[in-house]
Amino acid sequence: MTSDEQLILELQQGSDAAFTELFLRYRERVYGFFRRRMNDAAQAEELAQETFLAVLRAAQRYEPRATFRAYLFGIAFNILAAHRRKSGLNPTQPVRAPDEPSDPSGTNPENVIWVRQAVERLDAAEREVLLLREFEELSYEEIAKMLHAPVNTVRSRLFRARMALREILATTPGNLGGRK
Repeated sequence: MTSDEQLILELQQGSDAAFTELFLRYRERVYGFFRRRMNDAAQAEELAQETFLAVLRAAQRYEPRATFRAYLFGIAFNILAAHRRKSGLNPTQPVRAPDEPSDPSGTNPENVIWVRQAVERLDAAEREVLLLREFEELSYEEIAKMLHAPVNTVRSRLFRARMALREILATTPGNLGGRK
């Protein structure tokens, strides 16, 4: 299997197949990135497509200083911020995705809802770090670069987010089977 970084270098050489492969690898993850942050599924799809168009347009400027995944989610993050500014949305306001499908792995749908609601209650900066780490699976260094913050700030925000999430879930009536 060809690495993401090799594929983006092939894309720079004009390979349509390389772009297709990157798109197929990441389309669901990029859509999920937007879907976790906005109500409108169609808008999430549109922003995901805009992200891939931006990758295609910017391919010649890509330099392999970070992983392609971090580069891709950095573009998605910037597109989301621009969308929120244009729409007049508060970038710190959590947005639920009520019609997002539940986890097909057999997780109880009620638990998914409780966790989602608990994540929405987190401080905006902590919530974003948690989503980037746990859902987009970016490293501390990649998140720090994306957010223009020191790595230790990312670590402390993530720690606070996890502790706050644990506390919210522990005090939520009917939480995850009553566990504390």
